[in-house]
Amino acid sequence: MLAVTSPSSTFPYPSTNNHANLHQYVSAQIRQLSPDRSAKASMGGKTYLRHDSAQAVDPGQRPIRRVATEASGRSTPNGVSANDRDDIGVTVNGDDRSTKPGPLVRSNTDLGPRRADPPNRPEPAEDKWELRHGWDEQYNSAEYLGQLRAGWYMYYMDKRHETGGKPRQEDPSRNTSEWRMRDRLKTVSAALTICLNIGVDPPDVIKTNPTAKLECWIDPTASIGTNNKTMEQIGKKLQEQYEGLSIRVRYKQYLDPSVEETKKFCMSLRRNAKDERILFHYNGHGVPLPTPSGEIWVFNRNYTQYIPVSLYDLQMWLGAPSLFVFDCSNAGNVIANFDRFVAKHEEENAKARKNDPSVQLQTYGDNIQLAACGKSESLPTSPDLPADLFTCCLTTPIDISLRFFLLENPLPSELTLRDVARIPGRLAERRSPLGELNWIFTAITDTIAWNRLPRTTFKKLFRQDLMVAALFRNFLLSERIMRSNGCHPMSVPSLPETHNHPLWQAWDLTIEMVLAQLPAMVAAEEGGPPYEYRHSDFFTEQLTAFEVYLSQGAPNREAPSQLPIVLQVLLSQVHRLRALILLSRFLDMGPWAVNLALTIGIFPYVLKLLQSAAFELKPVMIFIWARILAVDGGCQTDLIKDNGYQYFINILNPANPLPVHNANEHRAMAAFVVAMFCRGFNQGQTVSLSPNLFNHCIGHMQDDNNPLLRHWSCLCISMLWADFPEAKWAGIRCQAHIILCERWNDEVPDVRTAALHALNNFLGIPDLTAQVAHYEETVATLVMRMTADGSSMVRRELLVFCSTFVKRYQSKFLVAAFEQLVKEKEDLMQAGTHGDSNPKRGALTKTDSSQDSQDSESTRVSYGSVQGTMWMHLLIMSIDPHAEVAQDAKCIVDYVHERLLHSPLGPRAQPLMDDIIRLSRRAATAKSQPPSRQPSVAPNARRTPGAGSPAPPALPKNESYLSMGMRKSASMAAALKHLTFGGHEAPAPLEEKSATTYQRIPGGPIRTRVPAEWIKPPDVHDPTTHAKTYVKAKTPKSKGYTKRDPNSSASLPLKSGFFDWSIEVLHLIDFRANHISNDHPLTALQYFREPQMQGADSDEPGSGDYNQKLWRRSRNDKVLALTQPLKGVAGTSKWDVPMGFFNNGTQPTKMCFHQFEDHLAIADDRDTICIWDWTKHHRLNRFSNANPDGTRINEARFINEDDQAFLLTGSSDGIVRIFRNYESPENIELVSAFRGLTRRIPSAKMAGLVLDWQQGQGKLLVAGDDRVIRVWNAASEICSTEISARSSAPLTSLTTDAVAGDILIAGYGDGALRVFDQRLRPQQAMIQIWKKHKQWITNVHMQRGGLRELVSGCRDGEVKLWDLRWRDEISTVRAVEEGSVMRGLSVHEHAPVFAAGSSTHTLTLYNTSSQQPLSVLEPTSPSSYSGVLPHLNRNIPIATAAFHPHRMVLAGGAMGSTWVNLWGCRGAEGGS
Repeated sequence: MLAVTSPSSTFPYPSTNNHANLHQYVSAQIRQLSPDRSAKASMGGKTYLRHDSAQAVDPGQRPIRRVATEASGRSTPNGVSANDRDDIGVTVNGDDRSTKPGPLVRSNTDLGPRRADPPNRPEPAEDKWELRHGWDEQYNSAEYLGQLRAGWYMYYMDKRHETGGKPRQEDPSRNTSEWRMRDRLKTVSAALTICLNIGVDPPDVIKTNPTAKLECWIDPTASIGTNNKTMEQIGKKLQEQYEGLSIRVRYKQYLDPSVEETKKFCMSLRRNAKDERILFHYNGHGVPLPTPSGEIWVFNRNYTQYIPVSLYDLQMWLGAPSLFVFDCSNAGNVIANFDRFVAKHEEENAKARKNDPSVQLQTYGDNIQLAACGKSESLPTSPDLPADLFTCCLTTPIDISLRFFLLENPLPSELTLRDVARIPGRLAERRSPLGELNWIFTAITDTIAWNRLPRTTFKKLFRQDLMVAALFRNFLLSERIMRSNGCHPMSVPSLPETHNHPLWQAWDLTIEMVLAQLPAMVAAEEGGPPYEYRHSDFFTEQLTAFEVYLSQGAPNREAPSQLPIVLQVLLSQVHRLRALILLSRFLDMGPWAVNLALTIGIFPYVLKLLQSAAFELKPVMIFIWARILAVDGGCQTDLIKDNGYQYFINILNPANPLPVHNANEHRAMAAFVVAMFCRGFNQGQTVSLSPNLFNHCIGHMQDDNNPLLRHWSCLCISMLWADFPEAKWAGIRCQAHIILCERWNDEVPDVRTAALHALNNFLGIPDLTAQVAHYEETVATLVMRMTADGSSMVRRELLVFCSTFVKRYQSKFLVAAFEQLVKEKEDLMQAGTHGDSNPKRGALTKTDSSQDSQDSESTRVSYGSVQGTMWMHLLIMSIDPHAEVAQDAKCIVDYVHERLLHSPLGPRAQPLMDDIIRLSRRAATAKSQPPSRQPSVAPNARRTPGAGSPAPPALPKNESYLSMGMRKSASMAAALKHLTFGGHEAPAPLEEKSATTYQRIPGGPIRTRVPAEWIKPPDVHDPTTHAKTYVKAKTPKSKGYTKRDPNSSASLPLKSGFFDWSIEVLHLIDFRANHISNDHPLTALQYFREPQMQGADSDEPGSGDYNQKLWRRSRNDKVLALTQPLKGVAGTSKWDVPMGFFNNGTQPTKMCFHQFEDHLAIADDRDTICIWDWTKHHRLNRFSNANPDGTRINEARFINEDDQAFLLTGSSDGIVRIFRNYESPENIELVSAFRGLTRRIPSAKMAGLVLDWQQGQGKLLVAGDDRVIRVWNAASEICSTEISARSSAPLTSLTTDAVAGDILIAGYGDGALRVFDQRLRPQQAMIQIWKKHKQWITNVHMQRGGLRELVSGCRDGEVKLWDLRWRDEISTVRAVEEGSVMRGLSVHEHAPVFAAGSSTHTLTLYNTSSQQPLSVLEPTSPSSYSGVLPHLNRNIPIATAAFHPHRMVLAGGAMGSTWVNLWGCRGAEGGS
């Protein structure tokens, strides 16, 4: 076990498969690290270093480029990364190691190692020398290197890459259909039935003396007057108490009713209430107890008898839905028998319905019951309590709570039961003492119910009906008070026990604080000294508790107990802002949190707040509404009420200020809200339509500083004019469609896709006049520039637009498709007629017939039309490297072909298709074996229809549907994919062509007097593995890819999922709401649906992601610390230590080591990549790159190596692909695929594709058989710059300064080297040219570390070292034997060593400083006889060789052998 020692501690570095050691190691590291997260911003659920505008990073890419995965914003000493200190001589005082360890920071491997060498270790000699190119002073600048380190990003890790640009499958937590009570009921009528018969006690009731007397707080025995008048007072008082719960209910008092009256008023109530709920309150204190069968008692007409009323009759009279309140002893008997009689009614209904299905029947099922006590329990008779204690709990909870508290908790004061009624204020005035008590009581009981009741029960009882909610809220109090007096209230539905909830203690404290102030308040009212009431701290404390909950990150998604209290706090202006901010933080936790908030009833409150003019509430209200609409878009009709939508349209106006420094992010959310409001809602589109809204969105679309605002401004327009012609004409008048087209090269792929989404919805004005066609064709012409976009998400959305356009102009596309078939047949017949084995003659014929081809094209109806051009682009995209893009394009092409066959042109189209298949097969059969090296064949996206391109390859059997009778089981686009390239023949083998032929082809080489072999690739004659013996590997697909059913018929238009995806993953960069909230700012948030306010798991020490990143950081540092001191040893020692060999299975042609993982990527001579663990000689994965036959993989690179690396490949057809989880056969995914080279320049020399990756700049430089060097921006996924290659010779090699990334050096097929500075204009970028080499440049490479040596080599074996400041080379080395060809040149990134592979089976290693040979190696492989090495064939050339970027390891392989050899350096075994 290796370890790195510091004065403070020693930590072992465990292997990745040792989980126990990893846990111990991470725990130890976390105890020492003290991350400072003040400079972090959360991006996409990962931890990234926040990017500073003062850093030397392209400001245009700031909003979209991902920062390197770090857990701290604190820099290393002097602001220099680890690599800087060893490679460029910046040293760190060893005493610094004894201080507290620094935070988790990234190791920028392109800059060098992290740790300084121990003082006793001799520094390598070359470290004392100056860096090449005059960079010594610059690269030793702590400030400069600090800027480079701070701008370190990870790429292709955005949400569009992780999700494939598609919305996720619906999560059950996002199901919001239940929060809104669709079957909402309300109580409309109430029967207050009071059976007291004052003065006459029922026979079965024995009262104590003294006993409880108060009925509705009235003493019947102390009243002056008749009993009837007393009953009226009690009835009136009961009604007033119920009216305090709900004033809108129609109350009717029934005092001592007879059985006939009971039946009459019950049936009348049901008749008037219809299907609404009826309240039946029964006070049976003056009648016998309910019978065991549940019968209750009333009177006869003369009040001489007690008459029982059965539950069966009562249910039949009242029906359902009903709410029953039974306040009498033994009330549990009613509850116990109620459902039995309901079942009997339902059984009778079922029989009646069976006899007559159309009969109208009364329902009985939906009933709610409340009972004061159990079956054999009597009501309390304490004289200090009212006789109707249960009714008082239900209707006057504050009064009874004060009395109960005073009885249970005697205060050291002279307060009496009578005094508690003198608390000043009104229940409706929340700032008064009495009103505050009622407010707090409501919050407490709601919270208790929320915490103890099931969610469905809570919604039914507390959110469906105001009367039911009030009664059940007070029922919780009755359970507490009645239990303390020996009764157990009952309810249906039954509730869990709530009398012991901790919040009752808070309620007691609140009452105590009010009663403690009561004497002073009473004295002030009676003329004493003034007293200012001190309000309760209950809500402040509960908000603090809620804030603590939020700070803990909602473990296990447990619902916060304080959520109902937060809802109540919104009613107070004092606490409203803080409550809203805390609520927004809670909503930010995800859809589950939004669902909880909606369930608790937040929606009516935030809807009402839209009418508030409070300036400080706008930012948080925008965010809350964005969160709600992101989860539930069905709130459109609510926004129309009281013009709530206008709140957000006004915010879009730039002239309206917002109390935040980043108002544009809030306007982006407002645009999102308006877009959701208009989405599929014609009424919302109509009320939102105004020129002002268009102008606001158009202005925001042109704001280059805020991609989120541009994104949602586009989508706002898209939703506004979707299927709404009036809005489209309004947009035309504002030139909105033209401005949207101008977003085709926006630096953010999401914005480009949003613009396409809007333009797709722009199509379809019902009256297709010439003017409308002109507008739509103009748009189609402009968006065709996006076919070469590097983002697959953009290209898929472009195909959605094309499908709509094709559907709208179907007849014109049928003509274009037919004419293309005719042209294809003519080209194939012409190629067959002029086919000749003499390549020179073929080239001349091709040139002479070009004019005839142009003449025939000009006669085509679709030639030059928008439809004809789009059809060619669709054919090109049908073979897109991204499978989903290709599948969508094939769907469109299939649709057109199917309609063509069923059109009047069908009888002529079918023979054409059959002839094309026949001629293509004949040409493929007659064609000779394709050359091993082919140029990029990706057609030019802007070429005119019919431009020259290679002949089609032979069609696979499963694609030849045309010859099988047009079966739908195969894709027409696949069968006719050769149409995308026209019908010109493929170039003949290069070795047969003469120099004269090269001169006849446009764009030929500059030098015409050198031997032809000098300007050919060294591997031009290499054989290619035969297709019959080649075993194809599995092709990785993008995430979420679903193969289209080949038997299904193509239908248009295609459906876009971009809007739904945008809701999930839209970015808000560094959002801070620093408004007047006083220490309560909104923290950073990114996504409308995903939690971003709280820190990401990867930021939190101890989390799994954080531990993994910490371990990777330490692993990287270990590799750097072990290998960097060995640079000097590697430059002076032999490299002949064998480290084994393994069988790759196929011919290796390109190899690439991962910097830190033990991964070696090997590409063969066709399309397969193998990933090996080179330390164990174990193959981890084998997969296909999916490049077509006749092409091969030219480049393989690892990107994002400091964290989770991706594999980037480039093939000779000009395609670049990026793979995630490349080492896992089960999890490998295609992240991105695009045409790095979109044009092909005819050339006799074929370089294919060459590239170089700049991790620090996020740029991919691509060149090859083209006259330009394309600079692809990895963040924006577009070609940001095209630098002229300044030569017609193919570009054979690229290298850049990996630190700053400004200098680019290119090698050419004619031996020239050119130096470009990317900071200059493309036309002036070339700053140096060397023409010292005379032959094909095999490789040119600049070291990442060491002395930054620039090394080049050509095919004749000359290797030269260069300094950018000098006109001549520094030195020249003859690296291979005289007469042999140098097949490859590899340079170590940090050690002063390079290796030259020859055509005579040798790998020779040299020191770059002394130019002395170090070792001569010869790859070997086991013979067919076990343990015996075969005789080495000196004529077998070296196929490939590669150094490990840090370790002293070299891998190599020879032609004709599938074996790969590994060698190490003597004296550097620890670093190998």
